Amino acid sequence: MPPRNANLHAADRAKKDEFYTQLTDIEKELRHYTEHFRDKVVFCNCDDPYESNFFKYFALNFNRLGLKRLIATCYNGSPVSGNELLLDFGDTVDDPKKIAYKVEITEVGDENGDGAINLADIQYLIQNDKNVISILQGNGDFRSEECIELLKQADIVVTNPPFSLFREYLAQLVKYDKKFLIIGNVNAISYKESFLLIKENKMWLGASIHSGDREFRVPDSYPLTAAGHRIDENGVKYIRVKGVRWFTNMDYPQRHEDLILYKRYTIEEYPHYDNYDAINVNYTNDIPCDYEGIMGVPITFLDKFSPEQFEILGMESSAGYDPIIVGIPRLKEGDARPAINGKTTYARIFIRKKK
Repeated sequence: MPPRNANLHAADRAKKDEFYTQLTDIEKELRHYTEHFRDKVVFCNCDDPYESNFFKYFALNFNRLGLKRLIATCYNGSPVSGNELLLDFGDTVDDPKKIAYKVEITEVGDENGDGAINLADIQYLIQNDKNVISILQGNGDFRSEECIELLKQADIVVTNPPFSLFREYLAQLVKYDKKFLIIGNVNAISYKESFLLIKENKMWLGASIHSGDREFRVPDSYPLTAAGHRIDENGVKYIRVKGVRWFTNMDYPQRHEDLILYKRYTIEEYPHYDNYDAINVNYTNDIPCDYEGIMGVPITFLDKFSPEQFEILGMESSAGYDPIIVGIPRLKEGDARPAINGKTTYARIFIRKKK
């Protein structure tokens, strides 16, 4: 058993990882994948129905999407006050917001007869005998055996996992060969595990977020130390997080659209690296239309990457050289980051045009 201090530190990290995605951001992204969900089991395994907008989206759109089943699990209940769904566990617990539980929905109907599916209908549905709400044996951690067993039953996983556990979370999805749509920081692109999936065209960025930051609701206990934060009229806390992206292995038409190239190559504008046989391109929109060799582009290139237009050869983002990640040979020893006249650049993805 871990020492008590370790458990306290883990709990503290969990609270700082509690970012609740706005429903508008979920709707903007999910509209690109409607055809993927028919007759599928969807698992939201970092989502307390008290406030999860992922659960809310799929519950309210259960029939429109043609879902077979919706499963949601939470980690030790909700740290957010002001719950929207009041869940009844009978006399089994004193405070349902302090325990981990599972909700399964297999059908959704207009229970109150008002002509629309709304939260009142969902509240009823999760408590009748055709839908199941139950207390988990453990703490609801996505790595627990009971949550893994639920994962095995799912076809698609959609959620906002803890940013600090992104590597481990993604590895689990890959291990069990699941379709997924998850939120993470753009820096996750530079993780070896993530980039190899991108390079092999087994994962890509989503359709709706390509720049800027996004606002997330946070627990009442969350310290508002960042510049981008606010508290609304109800006392609910929000922070703005930079560099957020969707990561998925579900296809959508827009990612196959070619980037329009209009600039011409010149030696002056596109210098050659000291340590790689490639030219530097500072901005994705400046990729030259007439250059056939290897180019180093910013990692945000992936926002506009079409697998039919470009080939991803590798990436270099650190001083160490890993040929599996970098993908092309370096011309000299030393700091492996791409350099121009002795000065290193930011992280670069090495690409080559296919057509």
